[in-house]
Amino acid sequence: AGFIKSPLSQKRLTQDSVELYCEAIGNPIPEIQWWFEGNEPNETYAQLWDGARQDRVKINATYNLHSTSTIYIANLTSDDSGMYECRASNDPDRNHLSKSPKVKWIRSQANVFVIERPDIRTQINGVPGKLILSCNMTEPYPGITGHEWMHGDKILQTDEEPSVFTSYTIEGKMEEHSGIYECVYKTSPMMKAQVNISVAPQVIAYKKSEHGNEGDTGVLTCKNPSFPPVSSWLWYKNGQEPIINGSGRYIIKSSGNKTELRILKLNIEEDTGDYHCNATNSHGFGGATVNLRVRSRLAALWPFLGIVAEVLILVTIIFIYEKRRKPDEVLDDDDGGSAPLKSNATNHKDKNVRQRNAN
Repeated sequence: AGFIKSPLSQKRLTQDSVELYCEAIGNPIPEIQWWFEGNEPNETYAQLWDGARQDRVKINATYNLHSTSTIYIANLTSDDSGMYECRASNDPDRNHLSKSPKVKWIRSQANVFVIERPDIRTQINGVPGKLILSCNMTEPYPGITGHEWMHGDKILQTDEEPSVFTSYTIEGKMEEHSGIYECVYKTSPMMKAQVNISVAPQVIAYKKSEHGNEGDTGVLTCKNPSFPPVSSWLWYKNGQEPIINGSGRYIIKSSGNKTELRILKLNIEEDTGDYHCNATNSHGFGGATVNLRVRSRLAALWPFLGIVAEVLILVTIIFIYEKRRKPDEVLDDDDGGSAPLKSNATNHKDKNVRQRNAN
C-alpha cells in the first residue's frame, strides 16, 4: 500500500470545523484507519471511529479502484488539538489479534491547532439617515492584516488596517437594509462575526390587484424580503376570521418568506374582495392587501362581440346607403351611350357630301 494523497496540517478556531483527507492505493485495495494523539505528555494514539466525541466525528470511506477516507470534526474545542494519523494497510493479518502482520501499517500525519476564539463585540448605531455597523475584538490579536465587510457573498468594503476595531456605514433606514452582515478579520485562521439588522416583516404583495375568471383557480401571493424570516403567516378576507388551510375551497402554501393563497372554482359573488396577508417574526408583524376581481367566463368574449357588432352596423349602413341612392345618379351612369349615336350621324353627313361631289 502507498499514499497518493495525505492529510494537511491546519489551524482552526474553537466552534469551527475541520476536514482531513487521505487516499491510498495498493493491490489488494488497502484499508484506511484514523488515529489521534493529543498534546498531553502521557497521551498515546487512540483510534477514531464514526460517531466518536459525542457524535462530532464523521468518517466517510470508499473502496473502489483505490481507498479514500475523509474525517470531519465539528464544533472544535481545544481538546481536539493534536496529531491526526491516517494509517493504510492491505496485509490480510493487519487486524489479527495474535498474529503480527507481515506488512506494517503505513502512516501519514497532520497537526490540527485549535485556537481559542476571541470575543468580538458587535453594535449598530442609528443616526438620522444612516446606520453604523461596528465590530470590536476585545483582546489584541496578532497578525491582523485588514478587514472585510460582507452581505451574503458580496464584499461591501475592504481595508488593510491592523486595528481590532472596524465599522461600516449604510445610507438609509433599517427597514431598507435588514439582513445578516459579517465583519471579517484577515488573520490566520480567518475570524469573523455577524451583525444582524433585524426588523418587523416588511410584507409586500406580488400583485396588489389580481384578476380571475369564474370557475378557475385564483392565486394570491405575498412575500417578505426583510430579516429575520417570517415565523407564521395568516390570511384574512375583508376583516373576517382567519382562513384555515384546507377549509372550503382554500389552500394555503407558506414557506419561509413567501405565502400563497389558492382559491378553487372562483365565484363572482363569494370571492370578489380584499384579502389580507399578515406575517409575524421575532420583531413584530406586518401585512399587505390584495384585491381580487372575479370576471364572468363570457367576459373574454365581449371585445370580440363588440367588434362583430361594429362590423354588422357598418355593413348595414353601406347596404342602406346603396339602396337609397338618387335616381339621377343612376342615370348619369348611362350617359355614355349617346356619344356613339352623334358620331354615327356625323359620319353619315360626310358620306352624303362625298356623293354630291362625285356627281
